[in-house]
Amino acid sequence: MIPSNFDYVAPATVSEAVAALAQGGEDAKVIAGGQTLMPVLRLRLAAPSVLVDLGKIEELRGVREDGDSLVIGAMTTYYALLRNSLISKHALLLAEATRTVADPQIRHRGTLGGNLAHADPAGDLAAPVLALDATMTIVGPSGARTVPASEFFVDYFTTALGPEEILTEIRIPKHTDWPAHYEKMHRVAQAWSIVAVAATVEVDQGTVAQARIALTNVAPTPTRARAVEEALIGQPASDELIRTAAEHAAEGIDPISDGNADAEYRSHLARVLTRRAVATAAGV
Repeated sequence: MIPSNFDYVAPATVSEAVAALAQGGEDAKVIAGGQTLMPVLRLRLAAPSVLVDLGKIEELRGVREDGDSLVIGAMTTYYALLRNSLISKHALLLAEATRTVADPQIRHRGTLGGNLAHADPAGDLAAPVLALDATMTIVGPSGARTVPASEFFVDYFTTALGPEEILTEIRIPKHTDWPAHYEKMHRVAQAWSIVAVAATVEVDQGTVAQARIALTNVAPTPTRARAVEEALIGQPASDELIRTAAEHAAEGIDPISDGNADAEYRSHLARVLTRRAVATAAGV
């Protein structure tokens, strides 16, 4: 199919982009990498009056250090994340999840900010960002504000972004040299996850010093597995410990049911995949 008619602007700065969104009103739409939006436009599931393309805003690209944090531009592609040494050293969990996203063509075009702003429950990068305690920088007509990842994801395909706001940066505290693993259950290669688990663990002299674990596509938003983390921290790393801790993976969560899996199966997958992800990350 062919998209419905729309105006197109490609601003060179964030302020120009925000102004274009404000001028376009409620029917304006932002396009980042376009890997989700373009098919939606072609099917006419979305019909924006104006499309604001962020592709020419260079300040939204790249990874830099800022003290104890990494700052990642929202327009940084998956491919750039995988090639960046700062990511592999200080936020390995994000790289591990990014490796599982679709195929090389998608990874060259898709962007971290676009993935997070789209807020698909099955999207692979929201859970690691949540696990790593990231903070989102959002810019709108009233200026910049910050939102922790724990408050950014609101519901299915819904975030804390206002209609005239743009996600500009993702700030991640450094988890330097923490081993990490992203365990994903999907029907076929390159498909969306049915359930996935993001886990990064710091083991000090055989004891779990710190653990960060989050679940993908178990609930309408990514979910932090706090009970698993609490069961692990301070205990000698062992297979028995991890098996016991993983039983808490779905604790406090009301799992979703859809055509891929019902709530009971998702709870089961959460426990199994958590055990695998934590065991791999902890080297057990």
